[in-house]
Amino acid sequence: MILLQHEQYKDLLGYALKEVPNEACGMLGGAIAGSTKTVAKVYLLTNTDHSPEHFSMDPQEQFAAVKDMRENGWVLLGNWHSHPATPSRPSEEDRRLAFDPAASYLILSLMAPAEPVLKSFYLRAGLLEEEAIVYPMANRH
Repeated sequence: MILLQHEQYKDLLGYALKEVPNEACGMLGGAIAGSTKTVAKVYLLTNTDHSPEHFSMDPQEQFAAVKDMRENGWVLLGNWHSHPATPSRPSEEDRRLAFDPAASYLILSLMAPAEPVLKSFYLRAGLLEEEAIVYPMANRH
């Protein structure tokens, strides 16, 4: 389960909407207690591919994000990206690139911009399975 504050969700959504028609991407840093991952910070990174169908995170920004996580005593929880015109489910490329069973992979669909859908997935037995996202402050996604 991922605990994501409503303000963090709004930051992620705002950035993704600003990047349309391209995919937006980033990383999640925070803490893990048992099966609960608590997001402390959402990192908004540059999609160096500038593409509506795939993304590559800027390596310097990734390095800076990991450095910030270490300085704050956080761990890398996973990453996120948007799907500007498709549902929030892993594409074939998303499945191919998901290799870390400890990571969460969040996908934000902007297919219906008035009703964005954020889902999280994790790797289990070679397959991506959905995991719950909990918004402690508000329950809109």
